[in-house]
Formats: sequence, C-alpha cells, structure tokens
Amino acid sequence: MSNIITLKGRGVHKEFTYKTSRSGGAGGQHVNKVSTKVEALFSIATSQVFNDDEKARLLEKLANKLVQGETLTVSCDETRSQHTNKERAVLKLLGILERGLQKPKERKESKPSKNAVKRRLESKSKASEKKSQRKFNLKDYL
Repeated sequence: MSNIITLKGRGVHKEFTYKTSRSGGAGGQHVNKVSTKVEALFSIATSQVFNDDEKARLLEKLANKLVQGETLTVSCDETRSQHTNKERAVLKLLGILERGLQKPKERKESKPSKNAVKRRLESKSKASEKKSQRKFNLKDYL
C-alpha cells in the first residue's frame, strides 16, 4: 500500500476561493493599476471532499500554516499575469494538501549488524589508545 495520496479527480480545486490584489515589485505603471497578486484559500473544516479522518490529519499536520485554525492560505505574485499566478497558487495549495495527507511510514525496528558493532568498538579502542598516548606521565621523565 502506498503512503502517497493524490488529489486528482477529487475536485478539491472547486472548493478553493480566491482573492486578488495589487502586487509590488517590478512592472512600472502596470503594477499600480492591475491586481495580479492571487491568494488561494481553502477551508479544511467545511470541505466536502475530505472525510473526518483526513480533515483531522490535515488540521494536525498543517496547524502552523492555518489562518483562524481552519483555513489554509497560499499567495503568489511571482509573475505579471493574474492567470499564471492563480495556477501557481493552486499548484502550491494542492502540493501542501497532498503532503499533509501522507501517512508517515512505519519504522521497522532493526539491530546493527555484527560488522557494524565490531567497527564501532574498534574505532573506540583506537581513539582510546590515541588519547592515552597523549597523557603526560611524570614518572617517564624522572
């Protein structure tokens, strides 16, 4: 079973809401008169696409990215085109949601191999020998 969850075909993007505003940066007069910055918002708590289990996982994993405890927000003002910025914001938002839904891989306990233990002990004894040779012993000089 794969731990990767894809959102293709679920229609998550239909629940996104968008805000546009003027963005700063290069662009001259164009920047001052056109709203190219896009902010994509997604409310996890009111979503119809995810079940309660998935919502709980998203709310827990993305807690530091949420606004007002339930809304995930991504903004993009990288280009001069509102359309391109909207596409990029949607891709960022989908990526965050997919990573948030991934279940952590279960760790299988294992022991170090006999060779690894042997190498570790040998390196420790070499280090110990090296340090013991550094000691200043007054009896050697008397």
